[in-house]
Amino acid sequence: MGISQSSGRFRGFAALLACAVLLTGCGLGFGNRASGPAEVDPDLQRSREGPAATTLGEALRARRNQESIVQVNRYIWSASLQVLDFLPIQSVDPFTGVIVTGFGTPPGGGRAYRATVLIQDPSLDARSLNVALQTNSGPASAATVRAVEDAILTRARQLRIADNRL
Repeated sequence: MGISQSSGRFRGFAALLACAVLLTGCGLGFGNRASGPAEVDPDLQRSREGPAATTLGEALRARRNQESIVQVNRYIWSASLQVLDFLPIQSVDPFTGVIVTGFGTPPGGGRAYRATVLIQDPSLDARSLNVALQTNSGPASAATVRAVEDAILTRARQLRIADNRL
C-alpha cells in the first residue's frame, strides 16, 4: 500500500469520524435551548420517529453491546497461533478474531513474512478463516496463502479430534 493510499484512507476515516461526532452532538440537545421542549403527544412522537427514538451515540452503544458477543472458533484460533508461532505477535483480539503479526522468517525459509488472520465464524470451516500474508516486497503469492490456510485448518481439525478423545 502506498503512502498516498494510506493517507487517503486516513483522511476518509477522519472525515467519517468528524461526521459521527457532529451527528452525535445533534442528538444531545445542543440546539435552541431558549425555546424549551415542545409539547408533543408521546404516542404521536413514537409513531413519527419509528419504534425507538435514540441519538447516534445511544444507537452505537446498543449495537456495540449486541456485537460484543462474537464467537470465534477456538480450534482455528489455537491452530493459527501454533502454525504462525515463528512470527512475532503484534496484537491479538479474541473478541473479534483478529491476529496481527510482525515480520518473521519461517524455519528453513529465506523470505520474511507478516500475517493478518481473521477468524469470523464459530464453525470449523474454511470460510471462517481469512489469512493475509505480506512480504517485504508486497503481498505473498496466492499459493503461499493457501498453504498457510490449509496448515491452520489441518491443525485445527487435529486439535478438535484430540479434544473429543478426552
